[in-house]
Amino acid sequence: MPRTIDIWEELDPEQRLAGAAAIALFVTMFLPWYQQNAVVSARRLQPLVSQNLNAWAVFSFVEAAVLLVAVAVLALLIARGQRRKFHLPGSDGAMVLLAGMWVAALLVWRLFDKPGIGGRGIAANVGIQWGIFFALAAAGAMAWAGARMRAG
Repeated sequence: MPRTIDIWEELDPEQRLAGAAAIALFVTMFLPWYQQNAVVSARRLQPLVSQNLNAWAVFSFVEAAVLLVAVAVLALLIARGQRRKFHLPGSDGAMVLLAGMWVAALLVWRLFDKPGIGGRGIAANVGIQWGIFFALAAAGAMAWAGARMRAG
């Protein structure tokens, strides 16, 4: 079984960028995507409760799709680094480009469709944090790498 370094060295620079973007996309899921501010009527000493929420805390279809795309692109690149032969509809570059564009569209959707707050006696709002913008940048880098792979 080839080592990770050997697989990395087999990849073209555009494929390496796509792999780095997929890893970055996965890592951004641990960064704060949202900030939840809630006024809790049960506490008189600390009525305002604020917390940061990462992608795992608000896991839904969007976050599952982002995770699946990151894993799928990495699996594709690992297979190519091991010189496995298989055919995709279009090309590797077209699939990586579409994957990056799909994730970017989902993240833009998630900017406007923030996670809901449930509970009794809670008045809360959810705001956007900086981590989701890093995820959006990683998706853009993935799409750009796919476009470069397709052009090459």
